[in-house]
Amino acid sequence: PGRADATFKTWKKKSTLSLGPYACNMGFAFTGATGDAQPEALPSVQGTLPHFIQEPEDAYIVKSNPIKLRCRAAPALQIFFKCNGEWVHQNEHFSQEYKDLNTGLKVREVMINVSRQQVEDFHGPEDYWCLCVAWSHLGTSKSRKATVRIAYLRKNFEQDPQGKEVPINGMIVLHCRPPEGVPVAEVEWLKNEELVSSLTDDNIDTRADHNLIINEARLSDSGNYTCLASNIVAKRRSATATVIVFVDGGWDEWSEWTVCSSHCERQRNRGCNSPAPRHRGKMCEGNGEATENCTDGLCMDSSNDVALYSGLGAGIIAVAILVVAVMLYRKNHSEYGVDVIDSSALTGGFQSFNFKTTRQGNPLLLNSSIQPDLTVGRTYSTPLCFQDNTDKELFDPLPDIKVKVQSSFMVSLGVAERAEFHAKAPSETFPRDLSRDYCSTVDRRKKGLLTLNGPFNTYKEQQRTTGVFGHPGGRLVVPNTGVSLLVPHGAVAENMSWEMYMVINQGEASVQTLEGCEILLGPEVTYGPPGLDLFCPVAMTIAHCAEVDAENWNIQLKRKTPESKWEEVMSVDEESTSCYCLMDSTSCHLLLDQPGSYALVGEPLTQVAIKRLKLAVFGSLESDAMSYSLRVYCVDDTPHAFQGVVAAEKTRGGQLLEEPKMLPFRANTFSLQVSIQDVPQFLWSIKPFTTCQEFSFPQVWCSNQQPLHCAFSLERYSPATAQLSCKISVRQVKGHEQILQVYTAVAETEKESVPFFMQTDCTITSQTGPKAFKIPLSIRQRICATFDTANAKGKDWQLLAQKLHLDRNLGYFAKQLSPSAVILSLWEARHQDTADLDSLASALEEIGKIHSKSSPKDQDEPESDFGQTEAGSLCRTGKLASHQTEDSAPEYTG
Repeated sequence: PGRADATFKTWKKKSTLSLGPYACNMGFAFTGATGDAQPEALPSVQGTLPHFIQEPEDAYIVKSNPIKLRCRAAPALQIFFKCNGEWVHQNEHFSQEYKDLNTGLKVREVMINVSRQQVEDFHGPEDYWCLCVAWSHLGTSKSRKATVRIAYLRKNFEQDPQGKEVPINGMIVLHCRPPEGVPVAEVEWLKNEELVSSLTDDNIDTRADHNLIINEARLSDSGNYTCLASNIVAKRRSATATVIVFVDGGWDEWSEWTVCSSHCERQRNRGCNSPAPRHRGKMCEGNGEATENCTDGLCMDSSNDVALYSGLGAGIIAVAILVVAVMLYRKNHSEYGVDVIDSSALTGGFQSFNFKTTRQGNPLLLNSSIQPDLTVGRTYSTPLCFQDNTDKELFDPLPDIKVKVQSSFMVSLGVAERAEFHAKAPSETFPRDLSRDYCSTVDRRKKGLLTLNGPFNTYKEQQRTTGVFGHPGGRLVVPNTGVSLLVPHGAVAENMSWEMYMVINQGEASVQTLEGCEILLGPEVTYGPPGLDLFCPVAMTIAHCAEVDAENWNIQLKRKTPESKWEEVMSVDEESTSCYCLMDSTSCHLLLDQPGSYALVGEPLTQVAIKRLKLAVFGSLESDAMSYSLRVYCVDDTPHAFQGVVAAEKTRGGQLLEEPKMLPFRANTFSLQVSIQDVPQFLWSIKPFTTCQEFSFPQVWCSNQQPLHCAFSLERYSPATAQLSCKISVRQVKGHEQILQVYTAVAETEKESVPFFMQTDCTITSQTGPKAFKIPLSIRQRICATFDTANAKGKDWQLLAQKLHLDRNLGYFAKQLSPSAVILSLWEARHQDTADLDSLASALEEIGKIHSKSSPKDQDEPESDFGQTEAGSLCRTGKLASHQTEDSAPEYTG
């Protein structure tokens, strides 16, 4: 035995044949000490390596059923399986041999069984695998590796489709993420238990990311949709999503006027049937009937003369008594030197007075001692708070004697009693009649019929910034406005460049073209040039002033047409593939493909809707050195709107006396009151009837980025008074209140300026190249290469979007050439004000940990630590970028 073993080793060394652990069982005979060995049976063709006719294939173990792996090769003396680097015992092989009649070669076929227990007991860095090794007289051949995995399909879907209501011709996007499974589950969609296929309907798109997209919703698309996931183990059904395609009602044309009746009236009507509302669609807004006088008011019925004149006489007497009562009340109280009369003490209307300004150079100060001038000046309502010119309409004797103010708008200081006025609590949503009153008042505000509380000429210069961008991309910024534009790397073709610009449009022209109850929530921004041709969308950021809540706001992105009218691009709460809108608490981030003029427009749905106001108080010493003017501004809480205030105050030498504060202003239709308190009575005096002033609700709500302001004029008794301290209270009736504390030196030399803006980059207008981006180009490219392609392990761009909290409106990303690149551009725009990459690094690290923990067998070593590797790279990059920012200024043009 010892000699035979030595002879066998010598033969192995010479023949270079690797026979595995079963050489003694293969029928070889060893002769002499020469080490020569001859097999008992020779192949039919000498000098040929084994060729595999059948190689083992990947297999899945279902439940507890073992799987079979087969190999077939020719010519072959023997075939053995090797699994996970270990030889399978000979007794576990099932083999047979036959001769191929066509080639004359001897064909050997071998089969083994692999059980579930064997796979479960294997613990290695990769999946359970097997291959075949075949021997011939000349040498060996190896087959491919076949993996064996235990098949399963979990019960719960990672994301169930959600039901929704969609207008006709709108887009329907139903999301579905199937349960985790091996092999990966295939997804089908059922509508009312019938299979939905994009092959038979071009309007339907069933994508590889498992989502169902219906490009233009039809009434027939209403139904119950179910996501069906299946693999070789089982089938799973998602929760059913009910989709309702609704049709809002529309008027047809008016009918012809009827014949003039005996009451000198004629009527016409229209039907809400063009189209008729269907599937919970809204009824038509407005009236279905209209009535008008058909004789230009000249109709007179003799039987009604007495009643008519009696009514007119009673109305005139009532108004006269009311005016006398108010004058007597004011006279009695004025004897005690009261400057402010509590409005709750009066049950009737207020008298309107005209006050001229104290001097032409400063129109903000009001002086009640000057006699009324009916041709020059502004109209204010006293005694409590100043109102705009629209209040005068409530005192016209004949029309308004019949009016009872039922809404709670603060243009209601009229003939209706305040107790009756507040008798009805405001409802949580706008009723039809209230909504109509609200919208009509808003329309008047847009047309300039509502005056501001004091004239104010805002900063009207056009704010424009330009930059030249090539293939590396960059960023365009309008300083101190909260408006910027990010041009991603690769958006511009190589060897090309575009001179791009952004313009913030000023003035009221845009506001007048808005519809109904809509208001601007941020500035109107134009970017260009027209005809701009880019490979991927740009990311525009616009600051807004809304407290975002889908239940209380209907917020839309609108684009201006060549006819200077606004058209809806998308609602921020709906899915769209034309653009993307991400609403943060103070900014809106847009992904846009087309240049043009854009604006964020909001319509309140309930009285709980809030828009933020920024409050600021400025002061300046008057030319007589004894009077001091305090100016309080209420402006939409956006940097652009406040910049108009700053520009105006700089021209007049004003000084910011307190850090600006934010006031939530509700859509409850109540006014905003501004009052001055705690003025030292022995040091300063204030003009009568000016300690409390008021903005009506439409003035504030529909300011549309235009500042509102009021002024308080104080006069010191002695030039020795060098300090002024007081409080400014700004409150909404039945709403919130803010206090601005004023403590300032009156003398010019003692003033300490409070800075208008705290940003350090207020002069930067454009950045180009790598320094314009937070994410280095090399890391951005690695992330895109990893996540753009979906795979069985779930590392696709949808998971990246989910971890970056950008996982809504995924249909938009799905239509991009590189969804990951667009997601990263949106992340760049969202985090442009932060100096680190922590959130992105944390997301990548979390992705790596999740997959490392959930399926360690499914990952090879290079992929398993991708998240940690990228996270580490990003952290080091963030620290380096932070260090460079401190030591050197970025490249920019400004």
